[in-house]
Amino acid sequence: MHKWWARQLGSVFRAICLYTLLGDPTRVSIRDYPESGDDASLSEFTDGNEDDELDIGALIDSVDLETPGGLWELYPQDVQVADTTVLDPFMGGGTSLLEAGRFGASVTGVDLNPVAWFVTKKEFEAAEIDPDDLEDAFKQVESDVSDELTDLYQTDCPHDGSHVADVVYALWVRSLNCVSCHETIPLFKDYRVAKGRYEDSDRDHVLCPDCGGIFLTDDISTESVCSDCGYEFIPANGPVSQGGMYGCPSCGLKYPIVDAIAEGQSYEEELYAIEYYCTDCEDEGAERSTYKGYTSPSEGDVKRYEDAAKQWAENDDLSKYTPDGEIPDGSITAASSISGNDIFQHGYETWRDMFNDRQLYCLSTLLRSIDKIDDPDVSEFLLLAFSDSLLFQNNFARYNSAGSKIEGALGRNSYTPRTSYAENNVWGTRAGRGTFTTTWQKLLDAVDFAHNPTERYLENEELHETESFEELISGEYTLLQGDMRDVSLEDEYDAVITDPPYYDNVVYSEVSDFFYVWQRLLLSDSYDFFEPETTPRSDSIVSNPATGKDGTTFEDELGIAFGRIRELLADDGILVFTYRNGDADAWGGLVDALCSEQFELTAMYPIAANASELFGDNKPNVTVIVVARPVTSPQGEPISWSALRRKAHRSAKRAREQIEESDQSPSEGEISLMELGRCLREYSQHHGQVHRRGETMDTVEVVAEFQNLVSGEITPDEIYLSLLEMETPSRRDLQRLCYSTNVSPNDLQRRGLVTDDDTFSIATWADESRQEYLASTADEDLTPLDQIHLLRQKSGNAGELRDQRDMDTTDELVELAAELARLTNDDGYRGLFHE
Repeated sequence: MHKWWARQLGSVFRAICLYTLLGDPTRVSIRDYPESGDDASLSEFTDGNEDDELDIGALIDSVDLETPGGLWELYPQDVQVADTTVLDPFMGGGTSLLEAGRFGASVTGVDLNPVAWFVTKKEFEAAEIDPDDLEDAFKQVESDVSDELTDLYQTDCPHDGSHVADVVYALWVRSLNCVSCHETIPLFKDYRVAKGRYEDSDRDHVLCPDCGGIFLTDDISTESVCSDCGYEFIPANGPVSQGGMYGCPSCGLKYPIVDAIAEGQSYEEELYAIEYYCTDCEDEGAERSTYKGYTSPSEGDVKRYEDAAKQWAENDDLSKYTPDGEIPDGSITAASSISGNDIFQHGYETWRDMFNDRQLYCLSTLLRSIDKIDDPDVSEFLLLAFSDSLLFQNNFARYNSAGSKIEGALGRNSYTPRTSYAENNVWGTRAGRGTFTTTWQKLLDAVDFAHNPTERYLENEELHETESFEELISGEYTLLQGDMRDVSLEDEYDAVITDPPYYDNVVYSEVSDFFYVWQRLLLSDSYDFFEPETTPRSDSIVSNPATGKDGTTFEDELGIAFGRIRELLADDGILVFTYRNGDADAWGGLVDALCSEQFELTAMYPIAANASELFGDNKPNVTVIVVARPVTSPQGEPISWSALRRKAHRSAKRAREQIEESDQSPSEGEISLMELGRCLREYSQHHGQVHRRGETMDTVEVVAEFQNLVSGEITPDEIYLSLLEMETPSRRDLQRLCYSTNVSPNDLQRRGLVTDDDTFSIATWADESRQEYLASTADEDLTPLDQIHLLRQKSGNAGELRDQRDMDTTDELVELAAELARLTNDDGYRGLFHE
């Protein structure tokens, strides 16, 4: 319903709830079983009587690492767990609570951040609101302002002057003067407007820097000729270069952008292109390339903007519907170890500086109309949609020229000042994303789901959807705003399920201020925690250089939080949370925080989360589900490192055997993380009491030893063979196979084993990149796979090969050649070592 950062998928928390809450079979019931749950795999768990009822106890008892799938069969069922309480002390966007509530649990959520509280509050209220009330309120706002707002985003139809088209996006470029010759320089990185569509999908729309015309060209990296004025230029080369420099085309001077601003210049802005959508042409049956495209702005387009800017300047009543405070210094607003961007160096001072005048006029007009809705519950839903649309209604939003769409601000959890940006249509039209009408429709879809929840699941590799569940997305819930270390809570929760903060991954207080300063305009009179100018910062559990908190402070505060959780959790309860896979320091800090507060880490299960967010070297963001249980008696006796290592090795080995004997197919890295979990479980029983050579080992040292114990040496060759085993291997498969190993996707690309330019594919011995790698590699550095590919390359036929090859035949090479023949259906491999 609204943006929140680092959200885990609902399916992840549903799975966590399924395996966490179903402990006592006497509390568990399944609605509408077996009518909607006639999966044959559940038949072995029926009690054998004439009603053929499901034996929940047998189903729960069947689950272990070797046979984890029993409970999974209940994933698409309407499962209810009676008399169960769940706490999330870092609820964020509320996903964990919503999923636990679907199981019938009584849930309590806490978050320091008012935006998180507000978003989660509306998510739970979605099942309580009458959709007709929402529709009536929307129609009131639509009648009040839609005509005015849409009129400000219209342009003359380029194909028929008798009617107007809608502006989908208005594209703006900023400019500075050359500090030497004073020529005004539009700050383009290149002159590509957008990738071509439809029949022109292999071409690009480009802007002529001389006349401002827009035309199609075949290749932006070579010289193009403007079809309007004949100007010759290379569209890929704009005045702005890497490092924030801009070059003057007249005198050739290159100068830092931020230095020019520091010396007194301010950005000027110019409208350079419009993406339009003509509904009249579409309704008349015109081709897609006619009713949707790009055009140069006219004098009328400029006048529409100026009219809006004038109304904004003259209408004092609207000022109270936009935030006017100063942007506070922070780790994402000023350059820091978290963000290299300093927005103050680009002239930003107040929140209003993040929007142009037409945006300010339209947004304030819309918010004023929402404020007129009498029912506060309904008004808050409209405010939520309005707030969510702000992500795409600001001058940090960029136009994705390759995807022909707008990309919202805060994409990397920070602000990125733009030299060109996309202005969105505030109300919306038939095309585009992030408009008020599209975010409103997204909210209505969420409300409908809350009233009629279903579940999607895979069966025979096809996606299915269940009938609507009886339990709505609501149930019994309590939501509190405040510091979980201080708020008043009932004790004895059965489970704590959460996604706690992680070092400096997301500075929630700073990124959420972007929404908060707008939300508080309507909420401060109703909720006292929306009265301050910004969200709370000093109490946030996060590593933030702007507040003087480092990694050690984060670990200390997280430990205090775990102590509070232990106070609130029943002795036979369970703590389950998601945590980012990290180095020995990160895991060591976590284990210390848990064990110091009387928890025992019992298991870890990796999942691939936020797959679209990649870190350097193509390493995906790997999240681990961590399971911990309260310790009610003193931890175990002191132990030597050698004895602990033996215990951990046995436990890890048993875990691997169970996994390999199961029907699951985790990657080697995933298995290693589960083994690490078993090792840490053994260590949790002797925390702070492990001795080696007369000294006590600290936890980071122990974790590092365990990571070496379970990591093993995975080679690019093994990952390549695993990819060949797959029917349709993808980039995502490669990332999954690599993470938590010593191999990165780049290692395979460098060896020519995969190609990943425009499309992802598995290379063969015949690919040019593979042959180049083999030719450039010394004989002593060739792996067995390299040797086989080199032999296959040289072979031509087996007879010729026997005279050419200069490497020893080993059993390993013979077996590998046979394996490659099986995996690739290339009979040429079969003849490498046989007559």
